[in-house]
Amino acid sequence: MANLDILFNSIVAGKLEPAVEITQEAINEHLDLQMIINNYMIKGMEEIGNRFQNNKAYVPELLMSARAMKGALELLKPHLKGERSVTIGKIVIGTVMGDLHDIGKNLVASMFEGCGFEVVNLGVNISTAKFIEILKKENPDILCLSALLTTTMQNMKVVIDALEKEGLRDKVKVMVGGAPVTQAFAESIGADGYSNNANEAVIKAKELLAIA
Repeated sequence: MANLDILFNSIVAGKLEPAVEITQEAINEHLDLQMIINNYMIKGMEEIGNRFQNNKAYVPELLMSARAMKGALELLKPHLKGERSVTIGKIVIGTVMGDLHDIGKNLVASMFEGCGFEVVNLGVNISTAKFIEILKKENPDILCLSALLTTTMQNMKVVIDALEKEGLRDKVKVMVGGAPVTQAFAESIGADGYSNNANEAVIKAKELLAIA
C-alpha cells in the first residue's frame, strides 16, 4: 500500500522521483486523491514554507519542493476530472510595466502552485491593458502585482485605478509585493494585501479568500 508519509517527506525534501512514485501507487490503489492533495501534498508545501519563513530553509529548497509538488500534481490532474476542482483559488500574477525582474515573482508563483492554487503567470513588463484583458478572460480570485524598482512600483496604483474604471475592482482581491513595496505603500494605493516573502504571500492569499 502507498506510504503517503513518504509523499509528504519527499515534498518537504524536494525529491521529485519518490513523490511521483508514491503518487502513482496511490492512483493505482484508487485512494482518495483530494485527501492526498490536502493532507499530504499541500501540508508538505506548508511545512517547507514555514521552515523558509523561520530561516531553516532557503530559496533553492523552496523551489525544489515546489517542483516535487508540481510533478505529483500533474500525475493526479487527469484523474480529478469531474471531481471538485484540484485548486483552492485562481491567481493571476505579473510584474508591472517597465520592470523586468521576475525571480521573486516566480518563486511566489511556484509557492502558490505548490499550495494548491491555479496560477496564471504573465511574466514581466506587463501593461495595465494586458492585466485588464487577462482579468476579464481568466476571472481570478486574486491579482498579484510585483515590482522591484521604486520607479515602477507606482504602476501598481495605475493598475488598481484601471480596475476601478473597468468595474472590476470589487471582483478581485489585489496583492502587491517586491523589494521596495511596504505595507504602508500597499494601503496607500488601495491594495487588499501585501507580503514580503513567498510563504507570507500564501498565508495572506488564503486569508483574503477565507481559506482555513
